[in-house]
Amino acid sequence: MASGRTSAVNLEGQVAVVTGGSRGIGRAIAEAYLAAGASVVINGRNADKGAQAIAEMAAEDRTLFVAGNVQDQGDVENLIASAIARFGRIDILVNNAGGSSGFAPVADLSDEAWQEAAAWILHSAFWATRAALKDMQTRGYGRIINISSVEGRQANKASVSHYITFKHALNGFTKAVAFEYGSQGITSNAISPGAVETDLMRESGPAAAESMGVSYEQFKQDYADDAAIKRLNTVQEIAATALLLASVEGGGITGAIVPVDGGTGL
Repeated sequence: MASGRTSAVNLEGQVAVVTGGSRGIGRAIAEAYLAAGASVVINGRNADKGAQAIAEMAAEDRTLFVAGNVQDQGDVENLIASAIARFGRIDILVNNAGGSSGFAPVADLSDEAWQEAAAWILHSAFWATRAALKDMQTRGYGRIINISSVEGRQANKASVSHYITFKHALNGFTKAVAFEYGSQGITSNAISPGAVETDLMRESGPAAAESMGVSYEQFKQDYADDAAIKRLNTVQEIAATALLLASVEGGGITGAIVPVDGGTGL
């Protein structure tokens, strides 16, 4: 629950949209924003999980769940329109939803897996950002935060080329938006987390591990071993960075790919 938390960052009166916000990293970010005083709109594909998240966050006057699949352009545009209809504006957009399936080496990767990853990671962020920018421009203020990955700056794991490719592309998109809109008071940054054991990882991780020829436990341990802190990151660590980037005080940061990966790849 977010209601008992306090935050040094003040987001009173601001409205945040977080894709994939009913669980995992998105949920932690949504709760951090609520604690800082913002109103928060989250989305997800499962209406029951969305309703449960809203109930658990215990701030019904400042929260809204909009069911939808970010791989569908219409659903993404409806999310942004619904947020504006409910709260009148969008100040912060967090493009958190994103993933892949159908793990295989490039020679065996299916068109379906490639296209799914493109829509899930990259197209969804483009659709949401394009729609939100139109509202942000009217006030000359906005914060766009894309949740990338440590895989968006390296390519050292097999069978996940589609995930790697579109996380790299998301970083490029982040910088392009920063360049175009920085003079209008709108920042654009990405957070590059290390491995975090969210519900999504528990669902897709075993298949990714199998495609690499290792167990799921070894898959997680390999990520921990690659990090200087020798453990996986937590959703709270990602949310703390997202809180800074959403703040007025974070306005001097734009076009950055901020690593929250425990020192992976040092």
